[in-house]
Amino acid sequence: MNSLRASRLTYLVLGLFTAVSLFPLVWTAVAASRTSTRLAQTPPPFWFGGNLGRNLTVAWNDANMGTALLNTVVVAGTVAAGTVLFSTLAGFAFARLRFRGRRLLLMLVVATMLIPPQLSVVPLYMLIAKLSWTDQLQSVILPSLVSAFGVFFMRQYLTQVLPAELVEAARVDGASSLRIVWHVVFPAARPAMAVLGMLTFVMAWNDFFWPIVALTQNGSPTVQVALTGLGRGYIPDQSVIMAGALLGTLPLLLVFVVFGRQIVGGIMQGAIKG
Repeated sequence: MNSLRASRLTYLVLGLFTAVSLFPLVWTAVAASRTSTRLAQTPPPFWFGGNLGRNLTVAWNDANMGTALLNTVVVAGTVAAGTVLFSTLAGFAFARLRFRGRRLLLMLVVATMLIPPQLSVVPLYMLIAKLSWTDQLQSVILPSLVSAFGVFFMRQYLTQVLPAELVEAARVDGASSLRIVWHVVFPAARPAMAVLGMLTFVMAWNDFFWPIVALTQNGSPTVQVALTGLGRGYIPDQSVIMAGALLGTLPLLLVFVVFGRQIVGGIMQGAIKG
């Protein structure tokens, strides 16, 4: 079998796209290592300065970044795990179980993606206030434990990779629904679960709109809420703000470095199965 070889133009294009993609991160690190006065000068700096440690320390202390990072890990991890679990179960039900109103329910689930999230802020805040959950992590975890996108994504994937005959064969062998889910559905859905988990974790980590409504900077803030308190004053300190943004981005980069190969492998495995 002949192997495909990339041309020099391919490497050039990939290198260009890589440089463009990395530029915002590199610029954030450069800005975090400078002073706010130097950032305001023309031309702006394009190389690292000597204030990175000082700015990171100020950002860490002013934004209570340790607590914010821990809270965000708890929120993003719980939301990702819950979304993967519930979306896989619902996706399996819509893909392979026969029940009345299946198509209508699926249409209603997909239709919820058309509703702007801003419309649900007032009733959702009234609900968490009635439950006395304001400024508590469960107020941002529970509303996000399942998503319409996740259900539709898992349903489409399981429709392709999970034959109905395999489920019926498991039932004929006497397997219960729970055993079918554990030994048949989860192994088949593992690549899509990995991709959905990564996407959900990133979205939960970067979520700003609802956490800034439900949480406060002095209570139980997430990273995005904590960053809003940086650079306060008549003239915001842009270098400290950039240092805080860098601190909030590094954990995501670490996740991609550690689990990137598994995620790509899961995508390729799903593509081969599909």
